[in-house]
Amino acid sequence: MDLGQARIGVAISDDARRMAVPLGTIRTGAPEDIKAIARIVAENSVTEVVVGLPLGLSGESGEAADHARKFAEALRGALGITVSAQDERLSTVQAERELRSARVRGQARRAVIDQAAATIILQAYLDRRRSRP
Repeated sequence: MDLGQARIGVAISDDARRMAVPLGTIRTGAPEDIKAIARIVAENSVTEVVVGLPLGLSGESGEAADHARKFAEALRGALGITVSAQDERLSTVQAERELRSARVRGQARRAVIDQAAATIILQAYLDRRRSRP
C-alpha cells in the first residue's frame, strides 16, 4: 500500500508472490479505510499486507514514516495478519516516470499514480524476500 493524503494505492501479488499488479485505490479516513482494506483482505485471501514506509532520502524517519508505522499497527490490530513495512523512497517518482513514458497524462495519470506506486512498493518487497537466503 502507498499511503497518501487523500488516497491509499493498493496492489496485490499473484499466489506465487512473484509479481505485483495494481488493484485500485481507497479513500483515506478512519475507520472507513481500515474497513475497505479488511474487505480486500477477505475477498482476496490476503495473508500479509505491505505498507510503504516513506523514509527521507537520507534514510531518516519523519512525520510521514511515523504515520505509516501507526497505520500499519492499526491494520495489525484490525486484520490479525502480518503487516510489514517496505522502504518506499522514490516509488512515486518512479511511478510518475513510468506513467509519463507510457504517455499517461493529466487526470488519467493522477487517477492511477497511487496504485502504480503501490505496485512498485510491493514488487520491491517481493523481490527482496525472494533474494533472501
